[in-house]
Amino acid sequence: MTLIQPTRRSFLKSAVSVAATAAGARLALPGGAWAATPTPEVTGCTLGYIALTDSAPLIIAFEKGFYAKHGMPDVKVEKQASWGATRDNMALGSAGGGIDGGHILRPKVHLYATGKVMQNNQPLPMYTLLSLNEDCQGLSVAQAYADTGVGLDSSPLREAFAAKRAAGQEIPVAMTFPGGTHDLWMRYWLAAGGIDPTKDVDLIVVPPPQMVANMKVGNMEAFCVGEPWNEQLVNQGIGFTAATTGEVWANHPEKVLGMRAAWVDANPNATLALMMAVMEAQIWCEDAANKDEMAEIIGRRQWYNVPVGDIIGRIKGEVNYGNGRTASDPALAMKFWRGGATSFPWKSLDAWFITENKRWGYFPGDLDTKATVDATNRSDLWLQAAAGLGIDTSAFGDSRGTETFFDGKIFDPANADAYLDSQSIKAMV
Repeated sequence: MTLIQPTRRSFLKSAVSVAATAAGARLALPGGAWAATPTPEVTGCTLGYIALTDSAPLIIAFEKGFYAKHGMPDVKVEKQASWGATRDNMALGSAGGGIDGGHILRPKVHLYATGKVMQNNQPLPMYTLLSLNEDCQGLSVAQAYADTGVGLDSSPLREAFAAKRAAGQEIPVAMTFPGGTHDLWMRYWLAAGGIDPTKDVDLIVVPPPQMVANMKVGNMEAFCVGEPWNEQLVNQGIGFTAATTGEVWANHPEKVLGMRAAWVDANPNATLALMMAVMEAQIWCEDAANKDEMAEIIGRRQWYNVPVGDIIGRIKGEVNYGNGRTASDPALAMKFWRGGATSFPWKSLDAWFITENKRWGYFPGDLDTKATVDATNRSDLWLQAAAGLGIDTSAFGDSRGTETFFDGKIFDPANADAYLDSQSIKAMV
């Protein structure tokens, strides 16, 4: 498999530009920081999003005028019907009637760049610019399984699923895109409970906004998706949340701002301006004082068309699981900033997603993880944009360190093979 290595020459020029203007043009931020903004080459681009709460920073940047503030008044933020549609529109680019980038599942950057999920396996060079959020996805189950006691431990479903399989019935379990975050969370959760996701269930793809309706008519036994759809499921009494993904892996990365490499290479200053606008929106979204307004804005008809009541609880960490269990814990809330640690695109986290996609056979075991990450992860640009906002970047590097999962498994980015060896259920090729 050939991975296209995009050029970085234009970004070296951009770094000089940022340094030269850092003491010049400045914009005051609410927190008293200052933003240095080089003149963007273009005044807009087209970003895509799915109706999921973790796209909020892109929408808030639009609604609060942050794009305009940073010299990008013509940014368009356009709803996508599904992750498949997002992929197809990303391949087109805005020049072809598609999008230049936007809110996407983190592994999609690698899946696009390697051509793994693209038409004719044609690589689409992509960059991860920043991480939009952490946590707050859900592993939800049909109401019929409420008496099994299934929760963070998925094993109570094993016997029920085996009985259905023995009776010749299918066991549809939904995720949103093959190799994407929701697919990987579902697979991890099931496998940790001794359920082989490649043999014991029938994984299907369903767009996020269609999850609740499909479970309502009995088209699936369980699903993994982001909010507000798990909360809506519970509010409608159709099913319950067995666990949130933050309970599977605390402070796990989720969506990113991913952009076509060609657009970024052609517009280095505009890229920095775009990133600063989104980062400012992330800071706004993180503020507890803004949560109610955020839910009202993104719930509007032109964005998600979802009642505030289906959004507000879980973004604050107030979770009604729908099975008699409730929790009020900020650790369960969706994180957008966390002092920048959420937004920074740690390369070690990309390494986990590639490793997990190797585990399930989406990537060959011999794919060069480091080369793939280095070709797609633009943490260097994040550092430039953060410096422009007056943010201390001294704590950020390539690795967030080892990661520990709810079942005791440990991922050491320096020894991914040990992590794979520790997994008894896998489908590597």
